Amino acid sequence: MSRGWTEWTQGFQFGSSILQFDATGDQKFLELGRQKTLQVMAPHLTHFGVHDHGFNIVSTYGNLWRLMKEGRTEENEWERNVYELALKCSGAIQAKRWTSALDGGYIYSFNGPHSLFADTIRSLRVLALGHQLSHVLMEENDRKISLLERLIQHARMTATYNVYYGEGRDAYDVWGRVAHESIFNLNDGSYRCPSSQQGFSPFTTWTRGLAWIMCGYAEELEFLDTLDESHLAAFGGGEEVQKFMLRAARASCDFYIENTPIDGIPYWDTGAPLLHKLGDYLRRAADPFNEYEPVDSSAAAIAAQGLLRLGQHLKKKGQSQDGHRYWQAGLRVLDTLFEEPYLSKNDDHQGLILHSVYHRPRAWDYIPPHQKVPCGESSMWGDYHAREVALYVQRVAGSETYLTFFG
Repeated sequence: MSRGWTEWTQGFQFGSSILQFDATGDQKFLELGRQKTLQVMAPHLTHFGVHDHGFNIVSTYGNLWRLMKEGRTEENEWERNVYELALKCSGAIQAKRWTSALDGGYIYSFNGPHSLFADTIRSLRVLALGHQLSHVLMEENDRKISLLERLIQHARMTATYNVYYGEGRDAYDVWGRVAHESIFNLNDGSYRCPSSQQGFSPFTTWTRGLAWIMCGYAEELEFLDTLDESHLAAFGGGEEVQKFMLRAARASCDFYIENTPIDGIPYWDTGAPLLHKLGDYLRRAADPFNEYEPVDSSAAAIAAQGLLRLGQHLKKKGQSQDGHRYWQAGLRVLDTLFEEPYLSKNDDHQGLILHSVYHRPRAWDYIPPHQKVPCGESSMWGDYHAREVALYVQRVAGSETYLTFFG
């Protein structure tokens, strides 16, 4: 039986062309990405029904704006104004999708106002860009809502309820475990329980959700470093905001390192029910062709960027030993991801990175003949993030402009 979902990946399709230009300088990819963004992405731009603006809009309009800001594309005032207007509108629309809770509020998922998803941490990019462009959300009676305030409130709620710190919240509370979804009582705004849409259970960790947390907080820490203290004073000050974000970033990255096989590629959920049949699977390379549980290479591509960015952030703050640890862990993931059996070398296959999994509980993933679990396929988000992290490392290695979503 089919069930409606949201189109949260189209921005990755056209954004991949833009990243390809960024990495290679090949103009045809820039023109393709620019043309498709202007032709196709407008409905996503004004989509009030999803929490996915940071995926769709920043990957397209945001990348095009960043390239112009960096001087990588020719300056055109009218074109720049289009990109900036798109980012302002998207930031406000995403901020409007709001549920107030006892201790703050959050951008609610497509499940409804009771639902806080781990994924949405990376949609905060578009609120950051809107704030950077001096935009606000206008509500009833011309009340101005700060996009930065909503960014920080959502990030704080996610860090509080979706990320665990080994403090005894439940019997499965360990440092860095991530719940895909948190559920709230809309009558009084109180937190009720963890849940999961794509993981095995509320009490296990779906690894792509974990990866969104890792990458999202690392990026927001970089963004916070660009803000004057006056922007953050109303939220407890920059030190306080950075503290909770850094804690969530470190905890989730530590959990990934501890609960992923030695080659850096995770299985789709750290509590998947048949993992025990693989024996001591954490002490050897992941096996995408095993008989029991699939791996998720897309989680690895996203997580690698989180590890690398956190490593760079800590080194910048003078914590070189810890920074080096996370940086090396990120490189280890990429060493595996960009080689077979994960890197596709088949000219007849449209994807780049193989063994990506979308939705294991709903059995949406293709299982090839003679295999017992999904394997061998790529995903739009997996390939996009593989390109993005490769571009990030290319720029760092070449001492080029450091790659950030905010330019």
